[in-house]
Amino acid sequence: MDIEILLFEGFDELDAIAPYEVFQLAGQYTDIDTQLVTLESTDQIKARSGLSVVPDGTISSTQNALLVPGGGWNEPDAPGVRREYERDEIPQILAERFDAGTIIISVCTGSLLLAKAGILEERPVATHHTAHNDLCEMGLDIREDRFVDAGQVLTASGITSGLDLALYFVERECGIGIADSISRQLEYERVSHRTK
Repeated sequence: MDIEILLFEGFDELDAIAPYEVFQLAGQYTDIDTQLVTLESTDQIKARSGLSVVPDGTISSTQNALLVPGGGWNEPDAPGVRREYERDEIPQILAERFDAGTIIISVCTGSLLLAKAGILEERPVATHHTAHNDLCEMGLDIREDRFVDAGQVLTASGITSGLDLALYFVERECGIGIADSISRQLEYERVSHRTK
């Protein structure tokens, strides 16, 4: 399974890096291959709190799953989700990949990019509490759960919940034994509070 994590200027570090580590560890047990990607080729990309990341490459058209982090929705003058929402390139890519059968995953306010892509209609969604009103105004079904599995679309509430969602996704795709092994390696007690 090929998983890509789509980075953009101002993404929240933990939203992307926590799932990345979970998926990388899963790759020790399964055929999961995880890449950090961007829309356009770049030497590095800067996250919300200043971390510079060297991406593995650019987004492909053949991934099985695509994860979108959040960050910057409530900071309109800074790089982040709001800027990407207004640019509309990422939502268009998400809509195309969704239509092609890719599993779409968001952490935190990354859900706003899924909303703009039109793939959250008729689905329950989790997002950071500061974006609940925005998604409610769009007529979406907001849940208080830590993460939500809506089949081809999975969403996590905020920041650290990406770790729980990534572990759950590994359990869903590869089995509970592998997910539990990774959880033990990370010394992390899983939270499985979700809507399905």
